[in-house]
Amino acid sequence: MARLDYAGTEHTPGPDGEITDRIRARRGGVLTPLDRMLLHSPPLADGWNGLLGAVRTSSTLSDDVRELAILRIAALNGADYEWRAHEPVGRAGGLTDTDLAVLRGERDAGVLVPRLAAVMAYTDAMTYRVTVADDVFDALREHFDDREVVELTVTVGTYNLVSRFLVALEVGTETQEAA
Repeated sequence: MARLDYAGTEHTPGPDGEITDRIRARRGGVLTPLDRMLLHSPPLADGWNGLLGAVRTSSTLSDDVRELAILRIAALNGADYEWRAHEPVGRAGGLTDTDLAVLRGERDAGVLVPRLAAVMAYTDAMTYRVTVADDVFDALREHFDDREVVELTVTVGTYNLVSRFLVALEVGTETQEAA
């Protein structure tokens, strides 16, 4: 069970208005448990919506690269809700069962194609240590230009924020319990 009631429930009315409308528009008309938790602070929910919208739809990163980073962060940080939300997106973006097993730590990373292995190593460094060793960065640069490196770095940082928010407030755990 989430640690706080979701905004927009019978116990905690949610705000209606422009912010909620913008979130619904980005989400195809639906508010997720994550959105309902964020709506306890409408200004932060609005900023979050803008950032995540840009990361998800305005980046030049390929879907497999973006989703590999997101899913790896979900696995490393124990963000099951995030994993469940992004696994279908990752599969649609070209990630295979083998790729997903690597991200969960069930297979050796050596089976990944080099560009995805470089993304995973970069994601791991940013998530585990924050600092990135030169050899890890150099391997990434073999596959990505300056814009892509910036976009990947923002994606990794953003989804570490997402996973930490989800895990700390236990967002979406009731979905797990019901499953």
